[in-house]
Amino acid sequence: MTKFSFIRWLCLSLVISFNCLLLAGCGVNPSTAKTLRVATEPAFPPFEFQGQGGELQGFSIDLMNAIASSANFKVDFQSLPFDGIIPALQGKTVDAAISSITITEERAKTISFSRPYFKAGLAIAIRADNQNITGFDSLKNQKIAVQIGTTGAAKAKSIPGVQIRSFDSAPLALQELLNGNVDAVINDAPVTLYAINTGNLQGIKIVQQLLTEEFYGIATAKNSPNLALINDGLDRVLRNGTYSQIYQKWFKAEPPSLPVKSPFESQATTTAPKILTSIGVILQAFPTLLQGALVTLQLTILSVVFGLIGGSLIGIVRLSRIAPVRWLARAYVDFFRGTPLLVQIFMIYFGLPAILQELGITFSFDRLVAGVIALSLNSAAYIAEVVRAGIQSIETGQAEAAQSLGLSSVQTMSYVIFPQAFRRMVPPLGNEFISLLKDTSLVAVIGFEELFRKGQLIVADNYRAFEIYAAVAMVYLCLTLLSSQAFSRLEVWMNPVKRQKKSEHTAMRSD
Repeated sequence: MTKFSFIRWLCLSLVISFNCLLLAGCGVNPSTAKTLRVATEPAFPPFEFQGQGGELQGFSIDLMNAIASSANFKVDFQSLPFDGIIPALQGKTVDAAISSITITEERAKTISFSRPYFKAGLAIAIRADNQNITGFDSLKNQKIAVQIGTTGAAKAKSIPGVQIRSFDSAPLALQELLNGNVDAVINDAPVTLYAINTGNLQGIKIVQQLLTEEFYGIATAKNSPNLALINDGLDRVLRNGTYSQIYQKWFKAEPPSLPVKSPFESQATTTAPKILTSIGVILQAFPTLLQGALVTLQLTILSVVFGLIGGSLIGIVRLSRIAPVRWLARAYVDFFRGTPLLVQIFMIYFGLPAILQELGITFSFDRLVAGVIALSLNSAAYIAEVVRAGIQSIETGQAEAAQSLGLSSVQTMSYVIFPQAFRRMVPPLGNEFISLLKDTSLVAVIGFEELFRKGQLIVADNYRAFEIYAAVAMVYLCLTLLSSQAFSRLEVWMNPVKRQKKSEHTAMRSD
């Protein structure tokens, strides 16, 4: 290659590279490159829910997409439980949230809201055959289901003598009403009406619509630069008629007029929490958390006792020589170990009463009973395998020797095999107890107020998620450490060799 050819080739390459850069620069629009992580809980139809294909649908979803299109940004929807949305905004793990969040004075102190995008209100839902509840005043001394962290939950607290059951989503609260476990549900009127009108809830009616006048807003963290962008897009959507089209699509009516600004826009920004404030929050919540810890221990002990009885029987049956019986025991173990405990709790508490009522049998579960049954059945499957392994670890010669002395199979198992096997089972049984102690937090989904649920309820009131959940974690840690020490002592006490060594060590120290 000559020097002239090389220079010409180099110039041509530079020209082509420069043109490519220009084309690439022209193809990129800085305003559309911005992506906002938007939190939502897709369990609130017709505002936010998942379609049959798993895609997000609803009035809020359509509106947020329209706002993003008008303001030239993209949306990355992230599914979160409703009571976790505000802590996520505070921690800035999401940029905004659209999940039918009512604009309230207390929330406005913690987060910022866009201008209102929907006018709503609370309504009372009751069973169709209920003639006693006719309005808000007749809810005294009744059992009411609400969604945790909502304005309906706050409204229910003002009713004298009321028993409140809080759930993670509105459909669960309404299912509790259908199952006959509560007398009423206080929830946002559009959601309840949508569920009734679509035929998803039969046997429920609305009384005294719109107890309150409320507005939904799109939430962001305090002083977020994204708030102006969202308000700009919402203003455009309201002016160009897109909002009216979306409203007509979901509610078949003309949209009402909306305020131009958030009613609590002037709320002062809360200062960053100081260490003394955090300690004060934890100390204030501690008595309530201890009450929940006692309930957790009660639930764990009952479940372990019943699980140990059932698991021992199933573990022995797993060693039966009768094949069909052995296969049934194996099927039980495989089912309860192969399906999530959370699903089992839902099946027992919500599913069984619903199925029986379809058959014309009126039946409902007490939450403690349902929780103990679910935890016991699940624990029994794991304990059964511990028992089976413990029995099989004993030498077969001991069984043969016992039978040669004239002991029956039951006597051999009761007096020879099982006592020795149980000593070997103590460490894995201790692990199962600790695991069950932590798994009791799953019972919170049916509104049972154990330790974790108590923490959730406190966070729903004060929005101090880090401090409260840190305190909950410390209480769980204390319970598990105490349980671990108790099982370690039990293991030493049941082991003659270790017990003798400990006695000799104690005697030497006393000398």
